[in-house]
Amino acid sequence: MTDLYGMQRAMRNMRKAAMQRGVIAILDIGTSKIACLILRFDGPERFREQEGIGSMAGQSSFRVIGAATTRSRGVKFGEIATMGETERAIRTAVQAAQKMANQRVDHVIACLSGARPRSYGLDGVVELHENTVTEHDIARVLAACDVPDYGDGREILHAQPVNFALDHRTGLADPRGQMGNQLATDMHMVTVDANVIQDLLYCLKRCDLELAGLASSAYVAGVSSLVEDEQELGSACIDMGGGATGVSIFIKKHMIYTDSVRLGGDSVTSDISMGLQVPMAVAERIKTFYGGVVATGMDDREMIDIGGDTGDWEHDRRRVSRAELIGIMRPRVEEILEEVRSRLDAAGFDHLPSQQIVLTGGASQIPGLDGLASKILGQQVRLGRPLRVQGLPQAATGPAFAGSVGLSLFAAHPQDEWWDFDIPMDKYSGRSLKRALKWFKDNW
Repeated sequence: MTDLYGMQRAMRNMRKAAMQRGVIAILDIGTSKIACLILRFDGPERFREQEGIGSMAGQSSFRVIGAATTRSRGVKFGEIATMGETERAIRTAVQAAQKMANQRVDHVIACLSGARPRSYGLDGVVELHENTVTEHDIARVLAACDVPDYGDGREILHAQPVNFALDHRTGLADPRGQMGNQLATDMHMVTVDANVIQDLLYCLKRCDLELAGLASSAYVAGVSSLVEDEQELGSACIDMGGGATGVSIFIKKHMIYTDSVRLGGDSVTSDISMGLQVPMAVAERIKTFYGGVVATGMDDREMIDIGGDTGDWEHDRRRVSRAELIGIMRPRVEEILEEVRSRLDAAGFDHLPSQQIVLTGGASQIPGLDGLASKILGQQVRLGRPLRVQGLPQAATGPAFAGSVGLSLFAAHPQDEWWDFDIPMDKYSGRSLKRALKWFKDNW
């Protein structure tokens, strides 16, 4: 654990150094595409670290000067499966973005959607020595949180204070400088599969890139797709990617829960490929042009040419109705949404004051998905597009780029995490596991 703590601190320092030089790359390593954005930080603002434990949403002092995407290879369920292929794809994306930016970049901040994330809610209390809360008191109260025994082979990816209470006042975002006797905090911790992180680190090293930050895709997709009110009042972001669907819940502008479902748009494509006996590339084209999840009377009559080049005339000239295609796609989409629903139920999502659900990610573009999702999830559902950021090419403004845009905001304004404070490391002896979201019910 000290290991990763040190690595996270080193990455934070690297990020600061890269921002002072003025450029940093963003790398979204997905199952269907790898996207690279190069950001330039302008003006004196880039030297001023954002103070306080605040939100990352909102326009920042950066602009995108390079952007490229390439088809992802060697990645399954958001995790690296074939090192060499992934390395080549990352190099392709980064080199193309550098060419557009006309600038070489050594430092990247990456996000990943796999690695089986798990959420924990922790809490800690300390008595104040002085009457005013200092930076050291924040470090002490974070150190007082009982860390669960999260098992071998897991690493902490995020550890963020999401709420502070000073005596009887709770819901404080940043208590520094305020008067009181007792300080309490609630922290949200996310652990992931350590091997997946190690593979990613090794792959980036092979690409001659230095890692200056790492984030969960579900988290950064929420940062870019949920509007400020949704982040404040309680909303879930469902990031539907190619290989995995990320779930993140936000309240008071902090992520308080995350999980992922190992199914995504590629599962739907694979069903079409098997159902119609066509290659994956043809199935992807049919899904993109004709796909849907809600059949009407018209769809029985709308015929789709499957095409193909097997040389078998009968096989290559086949046609199917759109209703048949929808019949193949809908069960898988329903399965993904049912899995998402069970994750939201486990998190206690129905206790939040607002229960808005925002669908984003490339696979969220299937026509009729929002209607089907509101039936299955039983909440208000809307389709989300990421915030507009300066210099972002038009081609990179769709829901498929929610992760990349959110990662840019994360790079510019990271929320305070555990490793940003000088925490006495000998304090971690606690072994009490507290359920994520319990603190919400107790405190608000």
